[in-house]
Amino acid sequence: MSRGRSPEPLDFFIWTVQDVGLWLEEINLGSYRQAFEENGVNGEYLESLSVFTTEQILRFIRRCHMKWGDFITLCKELRRIKDGCCLKWPPFCLATREKRWHCWEQQSVD
Repeated sequence: MSRGRSPEPLDFFIWTVQDVGLWLEEINLGSYRQAFEENGVNGEYLESLSVFTTEQILRFIRRCHMKWGDFITLCKELRRIKDGCCLKWPPFCLATREKRWHCWEQQSVD
């Protein structure tokens, strides 16, 4: 990731702590940037939030001094990024192959 550039959403699971900080600024949660940096929150950590227990989530919120509403915003923005990643799937090369297969199946049935 280049310094000062926004992190690429499709690569969020490999974001550095600095990338996460830039993203927090973009989603208007920049006030938590220092707390996230102090706690080493990177993209891999953000990805793991989805499997955290309630106790782990509450511990994270306390450690980063987050308001509950801001945590919800964080989760919604993460979901938006993850959904965006899925929209890019399958890659063009596979999509083309699937399309050809579907056309071939249709011709076989006729």
